[in-house]
Amino acid sequence: MLSGATNKSIDIVRGRLIPGGYLVENFRTLVANQNLGLAMFNSFRNAILITIISLLVCSIAGYGFEIYHDKGKDTLMSILLLSMMLPFVALMIPLFKMFSTMGLVNSWIALVLPSISTPFMIMLFRQASRSFPIDIIEASRLEGMSEIAIFFRMYVPIMKSTYGAAMTVTFMNAWNNYLWPKVILQDNASITMPMLVANLKSGYSVDYGMLMLGVLICTLPTAIIFFCLQKSFSNGLTGAVK
Repeated sequence: MLSGATNKSIDIVRGRLIPGGYLVENFRTLVANQNLGLAMFNSFRNAILITIISLLVCSIAGYGFEIYHDKGKDTLMSILLLSMMLPFVALMIPLFKMFSTMGLVNSWIALVLPSISTPFMIMLFRQASRSFPIDIIEASRLEGMSEIAIFFRMYVPIMKSTYGAAMTVTFMNAWNNYLWPKVILQDNASITMPMLVANLKSGYSVDYGMLMLGVLICTLPTAIIFFCLQKSFSNGLTGAVK
């Protein structure tokens, strides 16, 4: 991919693996054919919005499932885990019909709502909450702190590694999501980076140099996020609490 972004299309077809000198030319061609700035802005806006809301909703849900534990919540959690077996393709048509009936097609609400709460994220925070010291909660209650204050002032700072892991997974999924935005966002002004890359493959001929550069640009944000948060990612998945 890195080498292809710097070569001509004909060189890529021939199997050239040595970097070339056509990076600037490929970038100019990409900008001339696609609205790269708009796609980057839309992707960052959507991914950041979904990540922030998802972390808030799923962490509160996971915290509630474990800290306020009872048999009814175990049953509900089992139902949520069973829903992970359903592929999104099976849910896409009912979701579209529901949002279409509500008049929310081509809106941020229809894009964000199906993604802000996922069984995997709730399960991740629930499992991490099992290692959260209950003594801290009891001591905070004796000091007169409210349940909301305990969550935001005690739970969130201590569970930062879990939040780092959840943020990495959620941001990558939101950034790379192609199918649902393609279905629900029907305006050209709502194009995202995965849509832009898909557009580069349409037509009778494909400029592979431009395509490789588009894929490279689309990959960089998720790669940077992962490498910056890889320590939190590994600690969060193992349930580490410091």
